[in-house]
Amino acid sequence: MANVLTDLAADIYKAADIVGRELVGVIPSVMINSNGSDRVAQGDTVRSHATVASTVNTSYTPSMTIPQGDDQTVGNKTMTIDKVGNVQIPWTGEDIKHVNNGSGYETIFGDQIAQAMRGITNAIEGELWGEVKANASRAVGTAGTTPFASNFDVVAEARQILVDNGTPMDGQVTMVLNTAAGTKMRNLATLQKANEAGGTNLLRQGELLDLQGVKLKESAGVGLHTKGTGTGYLQSDGGTLAIGTTSIPLDTGSGTVLAGDVVTFTGDTNKYIVATGVAAPGTIVLASPGLQKTLANNVAMTIGATYTGNVVFHRNAVELVARVPSQPHGGDAAVDRMTIQDPHSGLVYEIAAYKGYGKVMFDVTMLYGVKTWKQEFTAALLG
Repeated sequence: MANVLTDLAADIYKAADIVGRELVGVIPSVMINSNGSDRVAQGDTVRSHATVASTVNTSYTPSMTIPQGDDQTVGNKTMTIDKVGNVQIPWTGEDIKHVNNGSGYETIFGDQIAQAMRGITNAIEGELWGEVKANASRAVGTAGTTPFASNFDVVAEARQILVDNGTPMDGQVTMVLNTAAGTKMRNLATLQKANEAGGTNLLRQGELLDLQGVKLKESAGVGLHTKGTGTGYLQSDGGTLAIGTTSIPLDTGSGTVLAGDVVTFTGDTNKYIVATGVAAPGTIVLASPGLQKTLANNVAMTIGATYTGNVVFHRNAVELVARVPSQPHGGDAAVDRMTIQDPHSGLVYEIAAYKGYGKVMFDVTMLYGVKTWKQEFTAALLG
């Protein structure tokens, strides 16, 4: 195999640190699976078990006969590796001769590879953010208002949602903010004082602090959720829905209810996130654990305003499967391959070189899939 990429490695690594990069906060905060997916082909379904809450018996009767036990239904959830990030960079011999009169082929090529990793990383970050936002259990904050204007109370409020849902507070919970919220957080006077903040990280290094057991990070991938057009919807089950119900039938109203919409019901202050929406009267599905109060028939539902979807979640709640494409036995037409780790996201990319007729093409490809396995361990902070 020809040694095509080794001489260019130094320029690739150098460019990876120089090319402008957007902030990445979701990717390093989720469970990343880059090895266990090797047996899964693109488009294949991966299944994971999903247990349900146990039935707690209120009596205990000693007996010489062993009880049968309570039957349990073990469900499953699925994900697929169905997304591709690919950048192809072609060069001809004349192209190389031309650029060597200026910046030089090695310098430009390194920047191109760094830009390829940048683009694919940003796509994955945005995909992960959208997955978490659309599956958050409930929300805190005010839509259209950037949080942390005067205090960081919403960190405790978001934490309460996770704690009430049973999320382990084991140092693996992260709140990912857009840069506007991050700036408000940085400007809080209390956090600028080393004696009150508990350290100098924010003041001296510009890092967001860990607060109340929650790691705070910024991401350029946090975006705007545009609410659906639904209006006038009423709960239409015909009876009262119990606490924990996730499927909510709606009638009377019209318009769309979208995944990620924040909805409230009259008499209930909880801000629920819609996991599965409707385009007309029908049944929406709330993210687990569902209703926190009983919901009577004909109670009105209101869709909240468009919001910036900052998110908070436990690492094990969300999975990113990311790997390079599998090659046929004996390899394909590539004459060289090398592996590069993106220093900003931690993702590992493989660069392949293909030689043609007076031309070479460099290929950077990532297959990936995202999944929220545990909606109860996620929440949204509206902004």
